[in-house]
Amino acid sequence: MSDKPSEDPSSTPEFPDEVWEQFARDTERDIRGSAPKEPSARARLVTERLRQQEARGEVPESWRAGPPLQGVKGRTGRRRRLWGLIGVPLAVVVAVVAMKPSLLPGDPFGSEPDSTAASPLPLETAAPTAPPGSADPETPTLDEPFAGSPALRWADGASGIVLPKATAVGGIPEDRVEKALQLTRTLLVEANLDPKTVRGERPEAALAVLDPKQPKLLDDLNRSLRTPDEDNDPLSMFSRFDPADVRLVGDVIKTRGRMTFKKGDQGGVGVRADYTFVYPVVRADGSVEVTRTIVRRVLEVELLDPARYVTTPDRLVVVHRDRDVGNTACGIHDGYLHPEFPSAGPSGSPATGPTTDPYDRSRPLGADGSQPCGTVSRT
Repeated sequence: MSDKPSEDPSSTPEFPDEVWEQFARDTERDIRGSAPKEPSARARLVTERLRQQEARGEVPESWRAGPPLQGVKGRTGRRRRLWGLIGVPLAVVVAVVAMKPSLLPGDPFGSEPDSTAASPLPLETAAPTAPPGSADPETPTLDEPFAGSPALRWADGASGIVLPKATAVGGIPEDRVEKALQLTRTLLVEANLDPKTVRGERPEAALAVLDPKQPKLLDDLNRSLRTPDEDNDPLSMFSRFDPADVRLVGDVIKTRGRMTFKKGDQGGVGVRADYTFVYPVVRADGSVEVTRTIVRRVLEVELLDPARYVTTPDRLVVVHRDRDVGNTACGIHDGYLHPEFPSAGPSGSPATGPTTDPYDRSRPLGADGSQPCGTVSRT
């Protein structure tokens, strides 16, 4: 039986090649530094002269400093050997940790995780010219519902709806422009971000912003909320999920877009809003699988002058509305969005439209409700 101890590969720490090369160089240097050196010819000559003088009694014997020097040399040698035993392995450990600090438990250096990829995007002040770049292909989870999504860097909820600075336009005073912008923001928030609206309740606060004197608008919206169908769909204005089907993950809905204003076609303040909302959801049955539905809305409204038109003061008239929804079942017209999950097969009717990127805000939307239901390239 061999006396050589067996080596367990799993018990041998693995270090990068660079560390071992540095270890070899340091060891070679230490060996060269500690190796005995032959005295020079001059040193030998001086030593022989002193020895002869000592024999003649001309130099005290203490010139050798034998016992004290031996003690010093002994202590120095022991210290050198001790540092040789401790210093070289310590240097290896320091080198490894320097290259991979994650080997240390906790965060001893007070460093922070690399948040470059998740740093907030600057405000969108003009129409994008291309879709956002690809994100890491991460799977969304309950703790990280926006993992792998470009929306990870978007603003949270209503903080993503930032109003442009109001100025007088076409003879309309600044305060009137500011009022139109604020009302438009309220409509967007209440129709797409309010928790009650999102979980399928009646969007009373959003309806309260609209002018009841605009022909058919409120009647049509109320009808769509009571008895939704293909021709009367509340999703044309509101983002709603069936609470018996899905629920929102957390309380954050990501938002990105921009708002502009001008003098409207009817002489009032015309406002155009183009925003995308990203909703992370899970099934209501307790499943932990997360998916996302993306809703983009283009809304044009006008705050009319009550001195010129029969209108309700401080209420908006809807001039145009359009939407594009990514990741919802086709052919279901019950007034709710129906996200599809990767683990389940497609539900609803087969998609007849093209495959699109729901995060592509550079793509113009079609006429109201005219685009066929398609598929998405990512969620």
